[in-house]
Amino acid sequence: MTHTLTADSIQLEFGLRPILSDIYIQCQTGKITGLLGRNGQGKTCLMRIVYGDLPCSSRSVRFDNTVIPQPYRRPDLVRYLPQFNFIPPSLTVERVFSDFNLGLHELENIFPEFRPSRRSRIKDLSGGERRLINIYIISRSSSQFVLLDEPFSHLTPLQVEKVKMLLAEEKQNKGFLITDHLYQDILDISDKLYVLSDGRTRPVKGTEDLETFGYIRAS
Repeated sequence: MTHTLTADSIQLEFGLRPILSDIYIQCQTGKITGLLGRNGQGKTCLMRIVYGDLPCSSRSVRFDNTVIPQPYRRPDLVRYLPQFNFIPPSLTVERVFSDFNLGLHELENIFPEFRPSRRSRIKDLSGGERRLINIYIISRSSSQFVLLDEPFSHLTPLQVEKVKMLLAEEKQNKGFLITDHLYQDILDISDKLYVLSDGRTRPVKGTEDLETFGYIRAS
């Protein structure tokens, strides 16, 4: 069964400055939905409003046409990866995977560099390794939808390619909404794409639309 996440009627202002005013975005299970936009356009704000932890003057977030006032209280429906790493640094890798009911061997098959690190504390890993653990935990967790904010930050090109493969495989179990400044990687894996500009979301079909909306410059 296909499930749908829809967000619209969103109004967000900072003081007298409008940030988001004409938003429509729809995600479906089985698909990766990309969200692009220049810095300061409100991508993270939109993610947090969909997740439900950022107040705004107006919003409608619906799961299968049912309004959910506080989606963050429903991890079975949605999980969110913020730009910062959320896993407590004092925990060991083994403890984190146990808490989330995930098997470490699957992580090690994709990222063999973690095999010597089972008993390591999160704080003792490199920045890229910490980010990978955060991405993996959220992406593999049981939920209908996952929101990923800048997941490719601090990763090597090889790690980025492996994460893209992970998301392409995992979308069989859920839907993803993903934003990152590495737009080519978003284009590579997205089944549907929006660009956020001047407070509005617009559907995008390819690089020509990104040029039209001013996200990238024509070559």
